[in-house]
Amino acid sequence: MNLSNWLVFCGVALFMAFTPGPAVLLAVSNSVSVGPARAMLGSLGNAAGVFLVSAVAMAGLGVVLSTSAAAFIALKVLGAAYLIYLGIRQWRSGANAFADVVRPGQPRGVRASLRLFGHGVIVSVTNPKSILFFSALFPQFLTRNAPMLEQFLVLTATFSVCTLLSHTFYVLLARGMKRGFSDASRVRLFNRVSGGAFVALGLGMLRLRSKAA
Repeated sequence: MNLSNWLVFCGVALFMAFTPGPAVLLAVSNSVSVGPARAMLGSLGNAAGVFLVSAVAMAGLGVVLSTSAAAFIALKVLGAAYLIYLGIRQWRSGANAFADVVRPGQPRGVRASLRLFGHGVIVSVTNPKSILFFSALFPQFLTRNAPMLEQFLVLTATFSVCTLLSHTFYVLLARGMKRGFSDASRVRLFNRVSGGAFVALGLGMLRLRSKAA
């Protein structure tokens, strides 16, 4: 892979990563709920999910999803259901989230950390649009006479770094808004707006159509 191709890919990856979607919304929601530092656990999970999605796309699942209506619908419903579940949970959360932020020096539960990481992974891998995106994007930047594994690692690592950069930006942005959410009523409003956005994204995912449909 030459440098010019990689730079073009970086531009596309940054644009896609900074475009608000389920992963960005999860990062902002986590930032408000558990603080910026721990919110990045979910973002690391999302980055790990990017590697999984990229791997299955390279393995040909993208072709399967674009040609098999049943496989596409199954993954689409799974992803939509999970986003709707996150939305309902966020909507019902009415407490002042900042009162529960873990402060430096306090113990952090391994189970809670794994849960944050797992949410990031699940949001990433249950979106069929992501798999189709990688399936369509990667071939345009791959060089046929170069080792495929190395190119896969470079492109996927690049996209993952762009994802972490975008989440860091949105998490810090949410941190800057912390004072605006010091009031419990405002936190409740944020929870309902972000919860409604999760549900809307889930319902929007149900409208995705496979080429085979």
